[in-house]
Amino acid sequence: MSTENEGTSVPPAPSAPPVPVDAPATPAPPAPGPAPSAPQGAGYDTVKQGAAPGGSGAPGEQHGAQSTPGAPAEQYGAQGAPGAHAGEGAPATGGSAPVGDWPPPPPAVPAYASGGGAGGADGTAWGSSYQQPQPKKGGRRGGLVAGIIAAALVAGVVGGGVGYWAAERNDDGGSGSTTVSASSPADVKRDPGTVAGVAAKAMPSTVTIEAEGNNGEGGTGTGFVYDKEGHILTNNHVVAEAVDGGKLSATFSNGKKYDAEVIGHAQGYDVAVIKLKNAPNNLMPLTLGNSDKVAVGDSTIAIGAPFGLSNTVTTGIISAKDRPVASSDGSSGSKASYMSALQTDASINPGNSGGPLLDGNGNVIGINSAIQSASSGGLGGSGQSGSIGLGFAIPINQANMVAQQLIKTGQPVYPVIGATVSMDENTSGATITEQGAGGSAAVTPNGPAAKAGLKSGDTITKLDDTVVDSGPTLIGQIWTHKPGDTVKLTYTRDGKEHTVDVTLGERKGDSN
Repeated sequence: MSTENEGTSVPPAPSAPPVPVDAPATPAPPAPGPAPSAPQGAGYDTVKQGAAPGGSGAPGEQHGAQSTPGAPAEQYGAQGAPGAHAGEGAPATGGSAPVGDWPPPPPAVPAYASGGGAGGADGTAWGSSYQQPQPKKGGRRGGLVAGIIAAALVAGVVGGGVGYWAAERNDDGGSGSTTVSASSPADVKRDPGTVAGVAAKAMPSTVTIEAEGNNGEGGTGTGFVYDKEGHILTNNHVVAEAVDGGKLSATFSNGKKYDAEVIGHAQGYDVAVIKLKNAPNNLMPLTLGNSDKVAVGDSTIAIGAPFGLSNTVTTGIISAKDRPVASSDGSSGSKASYMSALQTDASINPGNSGGPLLDGNGNVIGINSAIQSASSGGLGGSGQSGSIGLGFAIPINQANMVAQQLIKTGQPVYPVIGATVSMDENTSGATITEQGAGGSAAVTPNGPAAKAGLKSGDTITKLDDTVVDSGPTLIGQIWTHKPGDTVKLTYTRDGKEHTVDVTLGERKGDSN
């Protein structure tokens, strides 16, 4: 337990460890003659009233501070040494010597010092005078120690001199400051794999798109350089207003703005290709990655113009793959687009649409297209909500296939099974309806599904190894393939499961 003394005088500490005594010792007589005043600067401390002269705090009684000769007793931890209390071999004094008395009276001699008290069993006195032992023969060890000490002293002097010289050399004005200046921003080199490195490389190839219809309505989106001929890849819903004679422009990160025109658009895929008018000859297309090789947890970087804020970079990860998404712009005449999307938590907002979703190496793995809207509770709702960490991108493998079709023919080509399925979202599968659009047959005569033996009422539950839980999921999975591909469909009829191979057909252009 710590104790604190405030203003209590503490007697001097004994000069040897405490030993039991039989009788108190006789104090030595004071030295004769006048007491000279202590010379200034002679290395002696006068003892003030209430101080503990020369004593260090007792173990267990210090309170975080060492006792200092001449310090006031109010300082915590200024306890006397053990055994220095009255009644334990040293008589308590009524105070310290007055200031200016010299020399001070010698302390009382305890009984265990030389010449006092009883001795041990052999008649010798406890604590008899210390005798310097005779040096042993062969003083090599002492010489070695002395040599080491001398070498250490020389090294210390040399080291101190070098240190002093170095300090003098580095002294820039006597302030003692040793601050370190950072290199200028032009000297900072960022590795290609860092976010800053990826953004610096991709930003010059990303554009902000402004589309305006004949009615004056329009919006802002994003796109990126697809090839050196001036083609820009983006979303269909970004340029939809300008498809029929509207105004379209693309602005690069350096501020240069170019007029553009729509080359082709696919409403079902939500992919569009535009081309710059008077395109510069130094275009740098972004490198396309392989979206099939993407893994959940991979790093993602999104670049776009959220709410019109061009050249915005956000980061995240791939949260999920093959996420079935049906999206639209929320307008009354809008038709849904379907994708088996890459889900990411990179911040995506309105205006990011059409921009690149990059991997950690800067390769495009998707086109940012849709977000989960918290305000409307659905995908692509009318509410202008912000990112809640649920963004969806069209896999670049699919978008690239569509872009090549649009550049070549100007219209999309869709793989189909030749059957109409219910768009109701449920967990049992995609059920073939009783009738198709406009009262037509739900299963196209002589089409792929009819050739495979599928009928109205059949419920498709798998496409290859992918579970199908609804109509939108089936369409999104089919559209990841090309016409002519053969897929394996698992379906149920009358409670029994069947599996059949279906060769996909094709449909050109967007349906009316």
